[in-house]
Amino acid sequence: MHNWGYRLCTTSSELLTCGVITLRLWKERKLGDVHRTPDPDGGHPGATPSSPTPSDGHAPGEAAHKVVHRGEDDGRAGRRRIDRDILALALPALGALVAEPLFVLVDSAVVGHLGTAQLAGLSVASTLLVTLVGLCVFLAYATTAAVARLVGAGRTRDALQSGIDGMWLALGLGALLAVVLAVGAPWAVAAMGADPAVAGYATTYLRWSLIGLPGMLVVLASTGVLRGLQDTRTPLWVASTGAVVNAILSVTLVYGAGLGIAGSAIGTAATQLGMGAVLTVVVVRGARRHHASLRPHRAGIWANARAGAPLFVRTASLRLAILLTVAVATSLGASALAGYQVVNSLWGLAAFALDALAIAGQALVGHGLGSGDVGRVRAVLRRSLQWGVGAGVVIGVVFAVSGWWIAPLFTADPDVRVAITAGLVVTGVLMPMAGWVFVLDGVLIGAGDGRFLAWAGMLTLVVYVPFALAVRAWAPDGAVGLAWLWGAFAGVFMLARALTTGLRARGERWMVTGA
Repeated sequence: MHNWGYRLCTTSSELLTCGVITLRLWKERKLGDVHRTPDPDGGHPGATPSSPTPSDGHAPGEAAHKVVHRGEDDGRAGRRRIDRDILALALPALGALVAEPLFVLVDSAVVGHLGTAQLAGLSVASTLLVTLVGLCVFLAYATTAAVARLVGAGRTRDALQSGIDGMWLALGLGALLAVVLAVGAPWAVAAMGADPAVAGYATTYLRWSLIGLPGMLVVLASTGVLRGLQDTRTPLWVASTGAVVNAILSVTLVYGAGLGIAGSAIGTAATQLGMGAVLTVVVVRGARRHHASLRPHRAGIWANARAGAPLFVRTASLRLAILLTVAVATSLGASALAGYQVVNSLWGLAAFALDALAIAGQALVGHGLGSGDVGRVRAVLRRSLQWGVGAGVVIGVVFAVSGWWIAPLFTADPDVRVAITAGLVVTGVLMPMAGWVFVLDGVLIGAGDGRFLAWAGMLTLVVYVPFALAVRAWAPDGAVGLAWLWGAFAGVFMLARALTTGLRARGERWMVTGA
């Protein structure tokens, strides 16, 4: 569900809407009868009496909500409670998602002043790294689902043990991938088509950045643990602080120490290792409170790997669809390709808001299934879909009506402006369906339905391929061709995903209760 090089503007109206609703719900909080399920283990990571607390009253790492509402799927009060739970998780998650791309953005700004070849080298290396980390996002998804389900079942110690094993898996996988890619860096860069003047810089940045890869994968796994504990605030604080630290280190090492592009990579790697360490401390503190073992367990690591494998297949199918879309865009001419880059960046920005809702759905559904509260799960599903489609409508309207004003912000070329406008109109019309897809995807991930999502991902890719190839073969160049391409991706591909996940959600097979 993520990429890093994104976006800037359309979430403002969505955030304003969410802010107004959140304020209203907060004022009415006393009207709701919120029944908190007691935790037999006595708390969450980071919830020590001496821990400093932010303004919301929860220590970093402490779950803000661990709530079970039975029989609340109807009525205004029930909807308000679910809205509170969704927003309490989704808004901090949105902030963390927005903070992540700042790493690449800061590196681009710093390295760009070194020269064109250095910036091109950064582009090649960061593309490889972003793709690799994106494929490993299953580490976050699998731990979120497992931890949420076990917490819902009242087994917080087992939840933390599962999370610790997932973090060990992330550390080992990160170290292995770092060594393999460091050795094969020149071949990987060459496979990207980099010319000799760029390849040296790309290899340098890639190898130094790989030092931080184990830390980045631990960040994914530990973030999943905290999401499963219904804590999205701690990852927000860590991601925001990390973005600031990365900016300071990059400028200092590149210009102050004179390390050039290597300094930018070292700063990013150091920041990623630091973020991984901070999140590890938060999770370990909770594990000790609940007497969970910190040692790796072969069975637990293997269980995390088995749960993550289908999600890896799902993510790989999405990546292949995106790569195919880019390949088709390159065949439609320079103006269409330039327009695609802008529209894709804005699409990714919109995906942040929808991803945040999906993350909330993952945690709440996993918790509800673990507690055996099917009514609660259905209510969360229904309300999350309403939020997802509603967010899609708001973002879609902004896209569709503001293309002529957005395009000049990116280019003075009239052909590219027309292409951007055409792409935004098409994606705007189809954005509500994307909201439906993102939320359902998150709900099924939270339910641990990874095997179905893997098969569905491969099926939707097979459906999409002939349409994408048809656009390549018959679509005209320029704005019309780009409109065709976005119609294929945001229309056909998303429709296939909507049908597969929607049909699955209508049934009962994905709602396996207990732990």
